[in-house]
Amino acid sequence: MMSDKRIEIVELSQEDLDAVAEIEKETFSLPWSRQSFADAIEDSFGLFLVARTLEEKQVLGYIGMYCTAEEAEITNVAVKSEARGQGIGGCLVDAMIREAQTRGIPRIVLEVRVSNTPAIATYENRGFINLGVRKNFYQLPREDAYIMVREEK
Repeated sequence: MMSDKRIEIVELSQEDLDAVAEIEKETFSLPWSRQSFADAIEDSFGLFLVARTLEEKQVLGYIGMYCTAEEAEITNVAVKSEARGQGIGGCLVDAMIREAQTRGIPRIVLEVRVSNTPAIATYENRGFINLGVRKNFYQLPREDAYIMVREEK
């Protein structure tokens, strides 16, 4: 669960772009650029949230999702390396599920590396199920992805 860090989850803003791009770079072998995040927050189908400390406004993690009326796709979720294991990723996923529910979107899909056990557990604990595998979905290193989905009943 969360440590003593008190966080807030808010929409990604221009002021957060440098921190988000840095977390992206430390987390992924083929990271999105700062400009990709800037473009995403201008996209009317995109929703990106950040988790940050209440006091210092330090960005600890982020999540992105593209939405249509029927389905949302989570594109990226990342937590700063020193803040992992504190439940921040789960809080971000919970916030995105609430956003989808608020918007009346019944289905959320995502891909996750088959080796990313902590993320898979986070998704399964929130009602996502594994629909199958996308072969060689990831590069550097090449790896399969599970396709996971959560549907409102």
